[in-house]
This record gives sequence, C-alpha cells and structure tokens, in this order.
Amino acid sequence: MDWLAKLLYGSKDNPRRSSIEFSLLYEYIFVNNRVFIDSSNPEQVNDVTYIKHHEQLPCFCSLVFVSFWIALFCGLVLPNFHYVPKGLTIMNHQGNDTDFVAERAMNILKELEIIGPKVVGSYANENLTVQLLLNKLINIKESLHKDLFNMEIDQQIVSGAYIHWQMVNMYQGVQNVVVKFSSKNSTSESALLINSHFDSKPGSPGSGDDGVMVVTMLEALRVLSTTRETLRHTIIFLFNGAEENPLQASHGFITQHKWAKYCKAVINLDCAGSGNREILFQTGPNHPWLIKYYSQHVKRPFATTMAEEIFQANLLPSDTDFRIFRDFGKIPGLDLAHTYNGYVYHTAFDRTNVISLGSIQNTGNNLISLIRALGNAYELDNPSLYAKGHTIFYDFLGFFLINYSATDGLKINFCTSVLTIILVGISIWRMAAVVSISMSSAVSYFTFVVFLQITAFISANILTILTAATLDLINHSMSWFSNKWLVIGLYICPTLFGLILPTLLHIHYKYSVSTFKNNIIDTITVNKNNFYNFHDVYVLIIIAYFWAITVLIGQIMPFLYFSYVTVIFLFTLIPMMGRYGTALNPDIVIGSLCCFGTLLAGGFLIHLFHFFRRTKLLVTFILIVYFVFLIIATTPVGFPYRSKTNVDRVNFLHVYRIFYDYAGNISLNDSGYYFDFQDRNAERPMKSFIDLNSMKSIDEDCKRYMMCGLPLFNHRMYAARKYGKWFPTYNSTQILPLPSLRLIEKYNITDLTLRYEFELEGPSHMSIFIQPFDYASISNWSFLKEKLLRWQPPYHIYFSYGIDRSPLKFYLNLTVSVILLTDNILNLFHDLLVVKLE
Repeated sequence: MDWLAKLLYGSKDNPRRSSIEFSLLYEYIFVNNRVFIDSSNPEQVNDVTYIKHHEQLPCFCSLVFVSFWIALFCGLVLPNFHYVPKGLTIMNHQGNDTDFVAERAMNILKELEIIGPKVVGSYANENLTVQLLLNKLINIKESLHKDLFNMEIDQQIVSGAYIHWQMVNMYQGVQNVVVKFSSKNSTSESALLINSHFDSKPGSPGSGDDGVMVVTMLEALRVLSTTRETLRHTIIFLFNGAEENPLQASHGFITQHKWAKYCKAVINLDCAGSGNREILFQTGPNHPWLIKYYSQHVKRPFATTMAEEIFQANLLPSDTDFRIFRDFGKIPGLDLAHTYNGYVYHTAFDRTNVISLGSIQNTGNNLISLIRALGNAYELDNPSLYAKGHTIFYDFLGFFLINYSATDGLKINFCTSVLTIILVGISIWRMAAVVSISMSSAVSYFTFVVFLQITAFISANILTILTAATLDLINHSMSWFSNKWLVIGLYICPTLFGLILPTLLHIHYKYSVSTFKNNIIDTITVNKNNFYNFHDVYVLIIIAYFWAITVLIGQIMPFLYFSYVTVIFLFTLIPMMGRYGTALNPDIVIGSLCCFGTLLAGGFLIHLFHFFRRTKLLVTFILIVYFVFLIIATTPVGFPYRSKTNVDRVNFLHVYRIFYDYAGNISLNDSGYYFDFQDRNAERPMKSFIDLNSMKSIDEDCKRYMMCGLPLFNHRMYAARKYGKWFPTYNSTQILPLPSLRLIEKYNITDLTLRYEFELEGPSHMSIFIQPFDYASISNWSFLKEKLLRWQPPYHIYFSYGIDRSPLKFYLNLTVSVILLTDNILNLFHDLLVVKLE
C-alpha cells in the first residue's frame, strides 16, 4: 500500500494530503472499506465528485458471500466428519481371507447382543460371553498358518485392588481372555498389547461400548493369522471382562498376568458413543514415535490434542483402561474411541442397528495398519530410549495429520509471536514515515483497533453467556439436545452480532457525529486533479477488493479447520451434557464452545461485511434469526428429549435400608427410590409421572447418617449427593439378595487395640463404608494400606466379584486415641466402630 499512499499523498518531503486524510484512507481500506476526503474545505468542494454506493457491492452479494462459506461447511467439513469407507461383505470377499471384512465382525457382534447386558458377576458375562469368545478364538486358531505363527489362548481369573479416585476398588474372580500371537521367526521379547472390554453396564447390551471393539479385534486377529505377513514383535490381544466396574480386569492383567511384563506399548479401544470414526484422544505420554506411526499408517486420521487435554483434565464423565496401563504398567500407547451418537452410551439403545458396517470397516482397517506398523517397529524393543516429550497432534479434515513435539510447539509459538510483533511494529513505523504522521498517532490508532477487537470478543462472550443464563432461568436449558441445529441461532448468531457490533457503532459514531460534517458513510469523495490523469476512481476500489480477496482466501483453511474441530466437539459434548449432572448449566458449555469456534473460524471475516451495502440490514437479519430461534427453543421443538436421543438421564436405585442402634436394635427399616439426576433439567421432565412433592432432599439424612445412608457406589454419585432426591415407598420392600456381614472373631492386639475379623457375603457388587468415632481410629486393616494413609474417614471399599463367589474375609484394627484408665476399656470397643453395607 506504500505506492498508493505516495500516489495519493506524496512523500514526507512533498505531501499532498494531511495526516488526518491518510488515516481516513487507512481506515477505509482496513476497517471501514471506504475513502473519505475532507470536503469541508471550500476550495476542494468545487472540484470534487460524489459517487454514491459505487465503492460497495450490492446487498444481494452478501448472500453470495455467506453462501460461499456455507457451501464450504456443507461440502467439505460435514462430509469429511461423517466419512467412513464402504463396509466389506462376506459375499464380495469369498475366497479372500486377507482383508478385514466388516460384515463378519458384525455377525459376531449380533451374537454378543443376543446375550444381553453383560454385568460383572452375571451368568451372561462370566459364562456365556467368555465361552463365546473362547469358541471364536479356537476357530481362528484352527485356520492359523501353523508354519508361520504361534497362537496361545489363556483364560485369566484374577483378584486384586487399587485406589480409584477416593475409594478402594476391590475385585475378586474377574475374568480376562488373553491371546498371544507371534511369528515363529520372531526373536523379540517385546509385545504390543491390544485391549478392549466385553462387559457392559446394567440394562445395556453394550454393542457399542465396547462390543464393536471386541469383534474388531477378533476380525483383525483372523486377518493376521490367515496372511503370510510375519511380525517382528508379539501381539497380545486382551479381551477384558471388567472395565465398567471400573477398570478392574485391566488392572488384574497388567499387574499379575504372566505376559504383562513383555508389553511395551498398548492400543486401547473403547467407546463413548456408537458408530462413525474412532478418534485418537490420548497418546504417549512422552512417546512421539507412536504418533509418527499413526500418521504414516492411518489413511484417514482422526485425532486432536485438544481432546486429550480436555479428557485428562477430568472434564468429561468417562474413563478408560488406558489410564491403568499408563499408571500401573508404565507403558505408553494410543487411546482410541468411538464418540459419535453418545445418546445411546450405557443405555438399552446401544445396539447393532445404530452401528454401520462402514464404521467397523474404518476401525478395522486402521487397527490392522497400526498392528502391522507397531508390530514391526524397532522402537518397541526399548521404548524408554524414545521417550522424548509430549506431542502436539491434530488432523485436517481427515486428509492428513500434523504433529510435532511440545518443545517444538513452544518454539513455534514463541517465534510466531515475536515475528508478529515485529511485523506490526514495522507496519506502524512505515505508515508513519510515508505519510508524515507521528509514531504516537500511529500507535494510538493501532491501539484503538486492538481495543475494538477485544471489545468485540468480550461482547460476543457476554451475549452468549446471557443467552445461556436466560434459557436456564426460564427452564428451557438443553433445548439443543435433540436438535443440534438450534445452536446456530441461539449461540452462533449472537456471537456474530457481538463481533460486528463494536465496529458498527464506531463507524456510526465517528462518521455520523463527527467534525468532518460532510463525510457520508456510503460516499467516496475524490479530487480528480490530484490523480495525475487517473480519472477512474475504481483504482482504489480494485485495490481494496484485492485486499479483501486476499483476506478471504487466507481464511479458507482456518475456517475449514476450526469449523471441523467445532463440529467434532459439538457432536461429542452435546450428548454428554445429558449425563453431566445438575450443578453446571450445560448451555454455558455449549454456548462457549460455539462462541469460541465461531470466533476462530470466522472472526477475521467479520470486517468483510462492510464491503456490502446496508451492513445494518445484515446485522438486523442476524438479530431476527437469533430471536426467532429463542422463540423456537421455548416451543416443543426445543424440548430436549426424543426417543432416539433420550439417554438414561436419571439413575434411580431401589433402596432397602436397615439401621441399627448401638445396642443392636433396628432403629429404621424402610425402602424407597434414590434419584441421581444426570442433567440440568433434574426432576422437571418427570412432573407428569411422579408426585414431586413426595420427593425430599437427602440433606437431613446426610447430617444423620454416614454417606447419607444411601448406596453411593462411586465418587461421582458421592459428589452429586446434594442434588439427589429420596422418594419413599409406603411399604418396606426387601431387595434380594441382601448382603450379610458376620463378625467371626474379635481379640486384643495390644492393650488399646482390638482386632475385628469379618466375613461378607452378598450380591456381586457391594460397598463397605467405615467411620470410627473421633476418639478411635482404624490403625490397620486387610485392605490397601495406602487408603488409610492418604484419606480421612469415612472410608469406602467397593467390592465386586466375577466368577468367584466365595465370601470376602477381612479384618480391622481399632485403636483408642486417648488413654482411659479403666479396667473394662476393651469391652467398650464394639461401640467405637460403625460399619455400613450397601
């Protein structure tokens, strides 16, 4: 733009216009897209030409402009997000056993679905499912190229315990089905672990979580065993039978199995949804070579570091076995999961009818590619030699993966920031030097423009938060839950309005109420005599449009990428809001995501709207769309729940309670339902079916009873207890089988310490809560000692069993914390301990 400035205004030595006039030109091109000449000078007014509107495109061109970006979004972003290859069928691949065939895997998945819910400890999980897997593995072993490969099948029955969040997670007799697959010519002692789980939540057949990954592993193993392509390292396939409990079977394998010590890396396969592509959302830690192999061997990558950071910050209500392998096995790996259609996650609707062959084909193709790549990787010999820091990774519309180390990322960010600051400084200096304005004036104008942009960002966020708060206030939270398109009007439109509003107000104020009284917003005023025979005013317009086109082209890639990432997180997080709890307003989460995504994808395109006539009309249209969508959100269209998207948003437990006093007499015997609400709407959608007045808060019970007198089995239920409700039943109803705790023996350890030995029998899932009085403490027990050292009572021991139903025997040592000089002190010990069973 220097030559244009010199042409119009000359140089420092031979100026043709004032510095004020240059600043107006600069504002025309880079802010307002208009040229203004001071027409208040009578000597110039007689020699000027007013050309109204010709510097701006007609208003209808704005529709073409908007349509261009919508076409990019619909033509590239959405199709690539939903892309899966065509699923191969058995008929089309008869006689060809070397390809992954999705239909073959789907047929096994249907067999698993027929079994029904596979809860740890149930006959379905411990007998039917295990036997089905063993039969399929035996069939694969029979078709094995025995001259090339070895294949061993092991059925592990394991017991153990570890600290999970703030409870002792104890398991007994849970099962793993493990396969060791190796080439006969292999001399490596390293192994690659492939893991998925076959158990499911109560009531859910678990076809998506995690049956689809189980059958993908089976089909991948069949393909590997029928080809003649050998592998340098051993591949261990772990079909674990207790992930939902949580994460028990994987802990049993990695800490106790005979093959665990050979595992040097893991590919963990899980699901938080059903169908579409699997996303890589955790890697390493600190092993960039894993991403290198993923990038080189996965044809359609689907991965982002942002998902990793969000997941590892515990912002999502999910966990995977990857954490167990990482923390207890100290092995790096890749964590992949299906996250699409999270509405069916952990529900009765998690069935094969929502899983496409293309989805299975995509995961199967990628899994086989990764197994062959990592199964021959020299890094697997000693991965510790290649632990070189964290990796930044993200794909671009599934076409390719960009990855670099976190250290390189810091260097790139630092250099880019410094270079940007230098370029901005040079631009300000050259602008001041060419047209004879002071540096302070140039810096002031630049500062004002930055302030304008910050104000736009703040206003966009404020409008988003206000919308979210308003919808929550009028009891219409989560109106977008079933109809995702509502976020366009509810949150994207106010974001656009907030981004454009400060500039619009600035233009209106400065040029409608200014000292340059004759300057008109939509008029170019040009003194022809100063153009050196350049009589065509469109020279300026062409240059301005050239700049606009440059900006437009430069924004295509950022628009595509950030739109793509926003879609990924919207499709993942919107269903999750149905199980995120009642404490947080989910509209804040989704609104902020839309605002941030819109800002990154289209923030730099906002100023291009000024190239069109009637900018205010466009802004008014955005406002109208916003208010129309607000109205829609309050109609039945905005009702959150539909048959296909209504997740099990309320956990309700039928509870039978018996309380004893210190004399051993029953003080309370009742039953009822405990409602653990999963989303912001809490009990409101149930008002037509349940007398909400009969529900009561459990605050009083929490004050009177340990753990509120309720079966709060995990840390999430305990954290959300204040928002739960108790619905009593009129008649006490027993729920069988009941847990039975028997005191086997008690005896002195020391003068102040007494040992209690217990035996516990009951259903496959039980919790023990222990709360000693203030003047006593648990000095020792048979559970993990770490819990005693790290936490304060009440202590929570979660116990479950699989195929081994033998009673749990445990002991507690109770010690008095003060010396009471009485002869019968030990006779009082039985009053110092409260043990509660659920």
